[in-house]
Amino acid sequence: MPAPFAARCRQHLSGKKNPHNNMAQCVSQESPEPGIREENDVETTNRHLMWHGMFLFLLCLATGLLEQRFANVRMGLAAHLEGVMNGMLLVALGAIWTEVKLPPRAKATAYWTALYGTYANWLVTTLAAVFGTAALSPISAAGHSGKPWQEILVTAGFQSVSVVIVASALLVLWGLRRGPLPPKLDASRTAEGQRG
Repeated sequence: MPAPFAARCRQHLSGKKNPHNNMAQCVSQESPEPGIREENDVETTNRHLMWHGMFLFLLCLATGLLEQRFANVRMGLAAHLEGVMNGMLLVALGAIWTEVKLPPRAKATAYWTALYGTYANWLVTTLAAVFGTAALSPISAAGHSGKPWQEILVTAGFQSVSVVIVASALLVLWGLRRGPLPPKLDASRTAEGQRG
């Protein structure tokens, strides 16, 4: 296995009088090819999504074991099922993440909104089960109601989840469109190829 990048630079500069002046030269000569870091970041990101999906799945299994203790048992079942489905969504999203072609900011937004939307959906539904609120879920909450502040908190939570998860789905859908986003790296490689 090749030596780490920093170690190779130190080895390269060890015989020189002032290594700090030559660090830029070392970096330009030794740095990985453009695109390598981005590919590693994508692989790390898709593994993070899958990890979060499995972690959320585990949280929801625990929610299912505790659902009989909630003020609203039906809402506890809903929290359990929401988490299971959202965990599977994150695992599936992690599996296709390399196919999502978006500009970096949009891709980061899709990532964070997916995480927020899935975790918050489980959390807010669990809070609704614990409080016994009827906010935005008349079927699951039939015959239940919480204190006014609890109803407001759960309503705000469900509303934020609905906006964020739709935004995330739209971004991912945009990233999966037929025509891929032309990467900037390919243009720089083409320019280098024409010079050489």
